[in-house]
Amino acid sequence: MRHSPAVADERPADGAATGPAAPAAARVDGRLAALGRFCHRHRRWVLGFWVLVLALGVLIGGRVFEGTVAGTSAGGSESDRGTTVVSAADSARGTVTAVVDGAPVTDPAVRGAVTAATERIARLPGVASAADTYGSGAALTATDGRASLITVRMADGSTDAQLKAVTQQLGAVRADGVHTTVGGDLVLQREVKDQTASDTRFGEMVTLPLTLIVMVLVFGGLAAAGLPVIGAVASVGGALLAMFGFSQVMDIDTSVLPIATVLGLGLSIDYALLMVNRFREERGKGAVIAHAVERTAASAGRTVAFSGLTVAVALSGLFVFTSPVFRAVAAAGVSVVVISVAAALTLVPALLGFVGHRVKAPTAPVPDEGFFSRTVRRVHRRAVPVVLICTVLLLAAGAPFLSSQWRNSGAAVLPSSSAGRQVEETIRQRFPQLAPAPVTVVVEADRGTAQAYAEDTVAKLPGVSGVRAVEPVTDRVSTVEVLVHGDPQGAGAKSVVEELRAHREGLTTYVTGDAASVVDFQHEIATRGPWALGLVAAGTLLLLFLMTGSVVMPVKALLMNVLSLGASLGALTLVFQHGYLSGLLGFSPTGGLETFIPVLVFAFAFGLSMDYEVFLLARIKELRDQGHSCSRSVELGLQRSGRIITSAALLMVIVFAGFAAGQMLMVKEMGIALAVAVAVDATLVRCLLVPAAMTLFGEFNWWAPAPLRRLHRRIGLKEHMVLPSVPAADPVDEAVQGAVVAGAAVQGAAVPGQRVDQEPEPAGVSG
Repeated sequence: MRHSPAVADERPADGAATGPAAPAAARVDGRLAALGRFCHRHRRWVLGFWVLVLALGVLIGGRVFEGTVAGTSAGGSESDRGTTVVSAADSARGTVTAVVDGAPVTDPAVRGAVTAATERIARLPGVASAADTYGSGAALTATDGRASLITVRMADGSTDAQLKAVTQQLGAVRADGVHTTVGGDLVLQREVKDQTASDTRFGEMVTLPLTLIVMVLVFGGLAAAGLPVIGAVASVGGALLAMFGFSQVMDIDTSVLPIATVLGLGLSIDYALLMVNRFREERGKGAVIAHAVERTAASAGRTVAFSGLTVAVALSGLFVFTSPVFRAVAAAGVSVVVISVAAALTLVPALLGFVGHRVKAPTAPVPDEGFFSRTVRRVHRRAVPVVLICTVLLLAAGAPFLSSQWRNSGAAVLPSSSAGRQVEETIRQRFPQLAPAPVTVVVEADRGTAQAYAEDTVAKLPGVSGVRAVEPVTDRVSTVEVLVHGDPQGAGAKSVVEELRAHREGLTTYVTGDAASVVDFQHEIATRGPWALGLVAAGTLLLLFLMTGSVVMPVKALLMNVLSLGASLGALTLVFQHGYLSGLLGFSPTGGLETFIPVLVFAFAFGLSMDYEVFLLARIKELRDQGHSCSRSVELGLQRSGRIITSAALLMVIVFAGFAAGQMLMVKEMGIALAVAVAVDATLVRCLLVPAAMTLFGEFNWWAPAPLRRLHRRIGLKEHMVLPSVPAADPVDEAVQGAVVAGAAVQGAAVPGQRVDQEPEPAGVSG
């Protein structure tokens, strides 16, 4: 149906009045407002750009995992250097091992099948050597005589296709009553990459629908709820592109990818949630879509930018460490934060330009009285007991972490159904003579010298139960396999590592193995951790001071975040070291935490906690600047921001829990720890401890020395900004307006005063 020009003239698109009686909205100054205007005006181009980013991210998504490295080490440490020496001396790429189980090794049919397979595999391209128990002696035979091994060394430079051919040939070994399981270090690496990719996809598939449902409940409509999900999906595409780029110039551990993905999903959903919520508020005040987008970018956009800066500062502390896994997480994490902020500041305004008329505006502003304000008043009356109880609870929750044990779990990070894990466990239980030694000493000397060193020095050290073997790698490099009493990664094994490093007897040696790797990780954290913590603390204190003008609140915020993090790490220890809820979560506890996980949990959880701290303090500071008392500022601040903080935290918990439902142990640990950290921070800390502490400090919350007060007046930052008032507008149904313009465009008719292919500019806003 063709609409008459008169009708179109009465209801121009987006509510922009064309007549002189139209109310003029004051232009909002600032770069973020300008960015919002630009993205709204050129929304098709902005949307096209992000569609391209997503498409490229999807296309290279699988290649991202191909470029990663499975396994972590303390970069530059002695254990890492020793492993490098052995790898450089050994021409093999790695090994593939098959366990032939189920029948006596002496069975002629089993012998015939195994020897035929070994001879056939030895002739395959890419194979350096192949051995079985019948040609290599009893070392490849299980202690019970009912299983044997076939070991294949792949040549350096062998391809993945050649590796696949070898595993297929090994898996095809058949005889009556025999079944074959294929593993080895190369298979383990492949399974870690495949399982990590699978868990990442699973986490996304679980998380996105659940977050959409929650946001429909929060916003009361599908249009507003869908925008954060779209923003999150686009951010993941950008994150994959960024990590693919990093994987071309640096080693990225496989575990970094899901960690960065979960951070990107959580942040992008949170940021888009803030943007859409502010857009709804502006629409509720009567702003037309273009004005509402501009005002949203200027106000909520500042919150997003400030929050992103805060999280980036927390992650930047990881650059202080030398281990590749920490630096890779820092690089990937900071880039993901930047991408999430960019999506919120550009893609969300563009999307609002398309569907803003479908986003339901609130019929009334958030009331000053409600659940959160009443909670704060109750806390005000009992501030001292609340502070004491919350502090005791958080300290008690964090206490288990003091007894935490750190480990390299190896194949145990994979689910029990993993063939690689099954082979490794079988070798440990039934082929103890071939199980990896707890400690290995790499000696740069001939075998005779290494043998004498092993017999005269190593075997006599306290804690050493024996020397299993001295194996030559080359004429000038040998390895000494050292056995220890007790736990292979326990205190006794770590003590042996220190003894071996103290007694080198003039030789060039490198103490390696799982126990040595744990020692090196702990040493790196002990020596560089304080510097990393100092960097994060200094950056955070500076940002909060620039925002609040106080030196008290930044320090108080740091202390509260540490308490919250302690509770998260305590829960991590109870679940993954002691095994509480392990059956429900579907994993077998390894007796400790992965070596690098506590550091990553601290960095990520600290950034996320400070994110909510910034958002709450900004509202309180805004109200304080408007002349409210300290207690009233806290009441109103929590009342006006409590719902959005709680909603954002709930969405974060869903994202982290979705990834914790995967199979990889490291991803589970990160997911559970971050979910607990966010839940504790958004409830116990933000709703109870922060208001109680601010009540006790009173006006002292805003104290700063006179020189710093003057400095803040000159260079202080404001997370919020005062917007010009929205002019009273005619009550125009913008949904009808959109239909009018759409109908005119379909019929080829131009709306008077407006090009069909261009959105009209809001009054008072130029190019």
